[in-house]
Amino acid sequence: MNRRFVTVFGGAVLALSVAACGGEGAGGDTEESAAPEDLTIGVSMPTQTSERWIADGDSVREQLEELGYQVDLQFAGDDIPTQSQQVDQMITQGADVLIIAAIDGTALSSQLQAAADADIPVIAYDRLIRDSENVDFYVSFDNYRVGVAQAEALLTGLGLRTADGAPGEATGPFNVELFAGSLDDNNAHFFFDGAMDTLQPFIDDGSLVVKSGQADIEQVAILRWQQETAQRRMEDLLTSSYNDGSRVDGVLSPYDGLSRGIITALQNAGYGAAANPMAVVTGQDAEIASVKLIDDGVQHSTIFKDTRLLAEQAVVAAEAFLAGEEPEANDTETYDNGVKVVPSYLLPVETVYRDDIQTALVDSGYYTAEEVAAGQTDG
Repeated sequence: MNRRFVTVFGGAVLALSVAACGGEGAGGDTEESAAPEDLTIGVSMPTQTSERWIADGDSVREQLEELGYQVDLQFAGDDIPTQSQQVDQMITQGADVLIIAAIDGTALSSQLQAAADADIPVIAYDRLIRDSENVDFYVSFDNYRVGVAQAEALLTGLGLRTADGAPGEATGPFNVELFAGSLDDNNAHFFFDGAMDTLQPFIDDGSLVVKSGQADIEQVAILRWQQETAQRRMEDLLTSSYNDGSRVDGVLSPYDGLSRGIITALQNAGYGAAANPMAVVTGQDAEIASVKLIDDGVQHSTIFKDTRLLAEQAVVAAEAFLAGEEPEANDTETYDNGVKVVPSYLLPVETVYRDDIQTALVDSGYYTAEEVAAGQTDG
């Protein structure tokens, strides 16, 4: 069993009363007792270019298979038509529940309608699916809090705040640049809103200066969260706004892949040398390559979202639907997808600095010390 698997259910799995014929899904009109091995969960993940999504897909699959379910796990290669086709196929092949992490949160309306017509419950996984009434549940982290935590980490790194939130000894002004995720990912907006609500008072009082003047999400967003795009944008910022001898003191980055692109651009411009220290760069997802950079004192921090726990909640929600019940939500107000407020289960997040790697990531079994030292996982 993969070492990242978390056992969350005890005892034998009871047979569930669900539809088991005619492609009617878990909510079909014809119900009979069906064992887990007779049920299929379709799991659609956006890409394998990010180790985070590979870990998510594996965790969901392993936990479902441990309970005896058949799992159809598909990765869409960051291609919207591919994901649409894969979800279509899951529906036509009679999936009983769908768990979907969408590439574009607005691009699956027809697939969701087909799922609803077949009485197949849809669980949006980490990325809210928008503009459709046919989203039954949402499992995610507190995404606004992720943005707040990233901004707090940036302020801590610059010395404007201490780790416990108290005023720091530094006063600035510090030059900072802002990055956001892909505009078609609903989470990117929550991340950015949380971060900007936290940073704006410091921008207003002059402690922080966005030297490029680019502070709107439309200006700073990175399509598909691509590392290479972030690197090019950082290079352009250095050329256009920092060619007068000034330096970038901090960068708000919402994702470790972007952080590595930003760091590469900064290193190519001479940052990281003794006379020109690396800027404070934040991140998210605790990807092993970035954890290595944090351990080496290059990247400042990351936000750890334990994918094992998120997978666990997706499995819990799927089991509830298969039992003809409504999953337990801990947020029924925040996530309006444009058509409905989607009942949600939100998980907490943890900021990881260099001193937290051992307790947060190694002691918890998420990585081994050897993997951190190598900057890559062993499988």
